[in-house]
Amino acid sequence: MIENSKRTILHMDLDTFYVSVERLLDSSLNGKPILLGGTSDRGVVASCSYEARNFGVHSGMPMRMARELCPEAIVIRGEASVYTQYSKMVSEIVKERVPIFEKASIDEFYADLSGMDKFFACYTYASEIRKTILKETGLPISFGLSVNKTVSKIATGEAKPNNQIKIDFGMEKAFLAPLSVKKIPMVGDKMFQSLCNLGVKHIQKIQEMPMEMMEHVFGKNGVLVWNKANGIDNTPVVQFHERKSISTERTFDRDTIDVVKLQTLVAAMAENLAFQLRRGNKLCANVSVKIRYSDFQTYSKQIKIPYTSADHLLIPYVVDLFKQLYNRRMLVRLVGVRFNDLVSGNYQINLFDDSTERISLYKAMDKLREKYGANKLTRASLLECRTIRSFSNPFNGEPPVVLAHRKA
Repeated sequence: MIENSKRTILHMDLDTFYVSVERLLDSSLNGKPILLGGTSDRGVVASCSYEARNFGVHSGMPMRMARELCPEAIVIRGEASVYTQYSKMVSEIVKERVPIFEKASIDEFYADLSGMDKFFACYTYASEIRKTILKETGLPISFGLSVNKTVSKIATGEAKPNNQIKIDFGMEKAFLAPLSVKKIPMVGDKMFQSLCNLGVKHIQKIQEMPMEMMEHVFGKNGVLVWNKANGIDNTPVVQFHERKSISTERTFDRDTIDVVKLQTLVAAMAENLAFQLRRGNKLCANVSVKIRYSDFQTYSKQIKIPYTSADHLLIPYVVDLFKQLYNRRMLVRLVGVRFNDLVSGNYQINLFDDSTERISLYKAMDKLREKYGANKLTRASLLECRTIRSFSNPFNGEPPVVLAHRKA
């Protein structure tokens, strides 16, 4: 086993991925400010080009504000399935060339190159991988190489756009010291503001602080941030395995013909699975519903849909499939819902036409579910089905979601 201090961890990130894909499809967009996201004034910016960022635009900003800051920007709605296709192309290139790789998101990858220096220089090898991606996909990509995931990720950010950086062993703290504390993964807007209020704006200040002080102010998160600021991170690269589906089903104690109850139940199942998708940063492109009658005859129906993880889009598909499927007018023993063709993806990407209010609502609801349980918050129309619950996060290497009540 290779010691953490001797590890070699590569972090790669596709530069302005969605914008870069759009420019591959339409070269007339090159060099122009691009806003990608909801095309209405109430939409949200999912991604933007560096040209647009120069005007103060950033991801997550209301589209109306972005247009005011950069009126000459070209607004594109985007297509999730196209981005997924290009992401898979890059994944295959990385997968074929490294022993262990982790896909952190649709455009971000980690690879463990530890021990490979016995055969060739890791930095040279990483450079060759980057050149291959550029040549075969046409997508600009940056990377950072160091002893751990945190330093490599921060290094990638410093390398952008379309460049590469190696942080030599023992130089981690010196590299991090002059950077803004906001560069540290985990430091969001709220913690950044709190640190600024304490007069801590650069990572060096955290390096000079006792760990106990960070723990006193921020609790366990303070310890984690202190470690990252000091270049300490023993987190392993987790072997990438793409989960292709999640499902839930329920077997009734007593067979039923209550159509309203059945429709409400499958809708509640869809709501819960949609939450699991967002929790795991996943999107689905296929929805299926299953019915088992009292005579044990089982039927299912599915439909291809645009990539999404939104309740208000998935629930109508599920209810409509149930209505098409339930045609025997017999007692029902079991119903089930499955979301297939899952891909990693940013939650906002499939809410291009949604308002900032709706996106904020989803985030607030999911935060409450994480804190109090998935079954503690639901639509009023689904209150009768609050017993639907999840037992684990299916995208954290834990057991699959099983939401079934077995007949005694």
